[in-house]
Amino acid sequence: MNPRQRRGVMLMVLSALAAVLVFVGVSSYVADVNAQVGPMVTVYRVTQDLPAFTTLSSENTEPAEVPERWASAGTVLRSSDVDGRVTATPLAAGSPVSLDGLVPPSDLDPTEREVAVNVDAVTGLAGRVRPGDRVDVYAVFTDVPGLTKQARILVENVRVVSVAGQQQVQSPDAKSLQNVIPVTLALQPDAALGVTYANTLAQEVRLVGLPPGVAQDRSEEDDTFDARKLGGKAVPEEGTR
Repeated sequence: MNPRQRRGVMLMVLSALAAVLVFVGVSSYVADVNAQVGPMVTVYRVTQDLPAFTTLSSENTEPAEVPERWASAGTVLRSSDVDGRVTATPLAAGSPVSLDGLVPPSDLDPTEREVAVNVDAVTGLAGRVRPGDRVDVYAVFTDVPGLTKQARILVENVRVVSVAGQQQVQSPDAKSLQNVIPVTLALQPDAALGVTYANTLAQEVRLVGLPPGVAQDRSEEDDTFDARKLGGKAVPEEGTR
């Protein structure tokens, strides 16, 4: 083998060695990146700006693969977790869908109805009511034509479905703002009508908390209270005598 051939062989060996070194370096870099990024998971993102209470579907969401370490637990979802669910807050295009930002699925019985009432933030159990609690619904009537001024139990042993954050609404006299907590209740249809009426016309609607396992037979309890219980006289509104 002449000198030129030896140089050619040497160059080929060096080239092969360099290729092996590059391959090892690239493989090591990729492995290091994968070790830092970790496994990938699927999240769902909205494809357009969505207002609150929008129903999600494949038309306004799309799956995306992201590193597991960058995704919160509530955003790692399947299509069945997203389709048909309703957003509780507005979402900007590209935002991930989170279970915390969706309206909880309904667990109503076929005979139940959901009714939301605004409860005073101080007198209405002072924020202690939680989903799943059992409560009585009281109403205080003072200026409703045809009704004696009284406090009345509207419905007993009602299940609380959800509790929203504190909000400010206009007071009944329209002269000030009132801090209220919207509470959603599961009611039978007739009771839902009564609570809706009271929430509109009564001076105040209160929730009264019940202990766990409260007795079902409460027929011995009073369900109304007016001035007669204090030794006075129940006064009807003007025009009802």
